Amino acid sequence: MKLALVYLSFIYERGIPMRQFTSAEFISPENMRDFSSLYKKLTETGEPIHRMDDFFGMGAAWIVHSHDDVARILKDPRFVINMKHLASNTPNSESSTIQSLVEKLQSMPNMITVDPPDHTRLRRLASKAFTPRMVEELQPRIQQIADELLDAVQARGQMNIVEDYAYPLPIKVISEMLGVPASDHTRFREWTKTISNSSLDPSKLNEVESALEAFMEYIKTLVEEKRKKPSNDVISSLIQAYEDGDQFTENEIISTIWLLITAGHETTVHLITNGTLALLQHPEQMNQLLNDSSLLPSAVEEMLRYAGPVMFGMRIAGEDLVLHGQEVRKGEVVVLSIAAAHLEASKFENAAEFNITREENDHLAFGKGIHFCLGAPLARLEGKIAFGTLLRRCPNMRLAVEPEQLVFKHNSMRSLESLPVVF
Repeated sequence: MKLALVYLSFIYERGIPMRQFTSAEFISPENMRDFSSLYKKLTETGEPIHRMDDFFGMGAAWIVHSHDDVARILKDPRFVINMKHLASNTPNSESSTIQSLVEKLQSMPNMITVDPPDHTRLRRLASKAFTPRMVEELQPRIQQIADELLDAVQARGQMNIVEDYAYPLPIKVISEMLGVPASDHTRFREWTKTISNSSLDPSKLNEVESALEAFMEYIKTLVEEKRKKPSNDVISSLIQAYEDGDQFTENEIISTIWLLITAGHETTVHLITNGTLALLQHPEQMNQLLNDSSLLPSAVEEMLRYAGPVMFGMRIAGEDLVLHGQEVRKGEVVVLSIAAAHLEASKFENAAEFNITREENDHLAFGKGIHFCLGAPLARLEGKIAFGTLLRRCPNMRLAVEPEQLVFKHNSMRSLESLPVVF
């Protein structure tokens, strides 16, 4: 009782709002299905910032949800991304396990785990895979892959969008870009699923570490093979940059390749899946897109806003600062509710509606600032081709199950276990 009173006194002195949220709420299947109830909780009190007792074992955290706040923090150099700055003081048995994962991630330096000046250097390395010319030249091949995938299921009149289309399309694209054998895609799928589905579950962090280690060992072997027998692919060009004396370490090369493989397909899988579901649940929008393919670019942007896979981001306070009158201590986590920012009425007209003709669409699906997603042009191109081809080839597509039967995963991204359709 005495400890509780001390804790309440501490909260009062710092002006911290009483806890209303848990990290589990942000990744619950119910929240993934319909974010509106959590959005209402975040906004109904009028408080611009909220307190969370613990963010997946990383200690107490702050939640911001307005579009302006999320965008501002993403661009503010006082908020850092490198987890070495994390000042977790969670007094529970999970702390050592979380710390072990933090150390593992710190040993894998790439552009989304470090801050400047290392970020600037590593982003330059990764950008070799995403020049505008390279992305544009991929268009015919992406179209060919999309058609081949639908050729394989056309006669059946049904498919699982996730397994038959949304997953194989981007993994084939990024693997061919990098020079990764197609025979290894199954292993990527298992490792990626383990990492994404379990990384926020402290009880499964050992599984995550094992998957990360296996993945990194695979990449090390692949790099050695490419070093002996280079070809015209991104991995070979990264190795060449290293051997020509560019300022990158061997470990940074390996970690960057891992990032390109995982980030190069995972979010696009969910964009295609979630976007397809949004169209199926809004037949008037689907018909509009069927009748006017020029709407594909704006449709993809609206899918990124309305049904984008990224629900929240995370930054760490790099110094003591004040945010909306609250003292945010150095090392504390700030959770950026991107999904909430995308529902803000002051930024998006009729924000709760799915509108593929939306013109003003300043969404945050790819981030802001120096960490803006390097693969955004490729994701947009894959999205336009994937949806355009799907609607052209399967214009009568509809859900094969009732919407309430669809299962959303319990992880950090809005993602479906499967999406069965008939056509």
